[in-house]
Amino acid sequence: MAMHRTPRSHRQVYARIEPWRVRIFLLSLFFGSQCLPQSPAGQQGSASTNAAHVPSHVAQTKPVTAGGFVQSGPVVFKDVSKQAGLTTWKYQGGTPTKSTIVESLGGGVALLDYDNDGWMDIYLVNGLTYDALDGKTAPGHAALFHNNHDGTFTNVAEKAGVTNDRWGVGVAVADYDNDGWPDLYVTNVGKNRLYHNNHDGTFTDVAAKAGVALDMWSTGPTFGDYDGDGNLDLFVPGYTKYDFHDPPVEGSKWVVSNFCQFHGVSVFCGPRGLKGEHDHLFHNNGDGTFTDVSDRARVNDAPGYYGLASLFVDLDGDGKPELLVANDSTPNYLYRNKGDGTFEDLSFESGYAVNRDGHETAAMGIAVGDYRNNGRLDILNTDFSDDYKVLYRNDGALSFTDVSFEAGIAKTTVPFLSWGDGFVDYDNDGWKDIFIASGHVYPQVDQNDWGTSFAQRPLLFRNVNGETFSPVPAVQNTGLALVLPARGAAFGDLFNDGKIDVVLNNINSTPTLLRNVNDDHNHWIEFQLIGGPGGPRDATGASIFLTVGKMTQRGDVLSGGSFASSNDPRVHFGLAMATTIDAVIIHWPGGKIESVAVPAVDRIYTIEQGKGITRQRSDSPLTQ
Repeated sequence: MAMHRTPRSHRQVYARIEPWRVRIFLLSLFFGSQCLPQSPAGQQGSASTNAAHVPSHVAQTKPVTAGGFVQSGPVVFKDVSKQAGLTTWKYQGGTPTKSTIVESLGGGVALLDYDNDGWMDIYLVNGLTYDALDGKTAPGHAALFHNNHDGTFTNVAEKAGVTNDRWGVGVAVADYDNDGWPDLYVTNVGKNRLYHNNHDGTFTDVAAKAGVALDMWSTGPTFGDYDGDGNLDLFVPGYTKYDFHDPPVEGSKWVVSNFCQFHGVSVFCGPRGLKGEHDHLFHNNGDGTFTDVSDRARVNDAPGYYGLASLFVDLDGDGKPELLVANDSTPNYLYRNKGDGTFEDLSFESGYAVNRDGHETAAMGIAVGDYRNNGRLDILNTDFSDDYKVLYRNDGALSFTDVSFEAGIAKTTVPFLSWGDGFVDYDNDGWKDIFIASGHVYPQVDQNDWGTSFAQRPLLFRNVNGETFSPVPAVQNTGLALVLPARGAAFGDLFNDGKIDVVLNNINSTPTLLRNVNDDHNHWIEFQLIGGPGGPRDATGASIFLTVGKMTQRGDVLSGGSFASSNDPRVHFGLAMATTIDAVIIHWPGGKIESVAVPAVDRIYTIEQGKGITRQRSDSPLTQ
């Protein structure tokens, strides 16, 4: 049962925030985001909202973002990108010089079982080049890699009809029409795509017919049933106004002030100084069409902040999903679902709008997970270099506290410019760990001593009993020692072996598949949920509570999040050495609660609402 929330007073909220920040926030309510000035501590025009940190180096000259490797230690991930066949595809996004902001963003990645064969496939969003926009060269295609069940993947995007051929950004997966097959929503700089699954290995773009094409710079979308009618609705954040024929460069009409420098060096302009796009909420009408209800639902982003990622997720346990929006260089949004078709903006009241210092961050990605195993979902936001990545502890009643320093992730993450992120139990010990993908936006960082680099290594933090996180060392010649220009990241069990793997979409580079080869002997279990009548067929919005002994874990079925990406929809739990499960309780969308008896561990179970277990997989895992 959800507890009644006692709201913080505005006096309590503002006491946590520097007075000048409060004044800016109040002004933004009346005049929009263009009243937001550069942070006094920030760099000229940078997307960082914090002061520059003292450069940290390893091996004398190499920034810690591209080094700091150790000779020996636990090998967690193995780079199997080439063997898997993923390096046959490459992300294209403008030129290597990154002279405009649109070239810097990169794309997302989604894991989905598009053909319902029980194995996760991979969708990778692609960008474009200016030559392709002008018709001088062929556009780059998005990729749909079919899982061949033998450790390899085959790109079937053209045959499937999902190449997009536009300047892509984000992707979310959901069965929006409740026909039992996952569909794809792909955002672009321009018109978006809604790829309806035809059940035969192909898709049809129905975005225009469905009313969700838009025509703007859209970013990381999310699906969720906000009004409880059993149909998945769609939220699409907007970034900035952008005209390919008149891009926002210094001196153009699009740049309202000089935000085209970083540490005194000329870089592309924005996002500060650019006019922001608004956000859109589309209500699913249940007949294949959607209606834009952004204004009525009060989630239209009136100030025009720079949205990058979003997520529908039930944060207070009342069965109704809240809405999170990670905004770049502007305050984040946390909207409380009022249950009447509208939302209440509790961004500042909840503590999610800014970090502990009252600074808005250049937020890129959103991850949620119950890292303390207390039934509450905590939030991790990634952001720019010179800023620590922010871990918001869920204190209940939609109140969050920035515990990044206490939890041990702040200091390590400062030099990194981070994007995709996830709470993943990589060692199956029952505690959710943290993975962060990083890569800079300014190529100029490699020619200057700023303590960071363009390509950066991924970060993995091990959860220590739900209290703190410890950095896992990057062992040479392993997956954690790769130096990549990463953007989107998605997490899931690609080999059906009970271990969580990672797929990264790297800007102007080939993608990376990090196979989890951690040498643990812990048990695990995974659940694929199928919703019943009156709820989403793919069970998006469901929560599972699994109890072993005195420990209860929580896992949720979500669509979207990370940076512009979508994870494996199956819910994974590590069980440590336990071989029996005491309880599995499912909170289905719509409010029904069901208890299911699980006969064995190390299995992937399909559970259908009201029918219990309808299928189990215990295939011999693929050899590593």
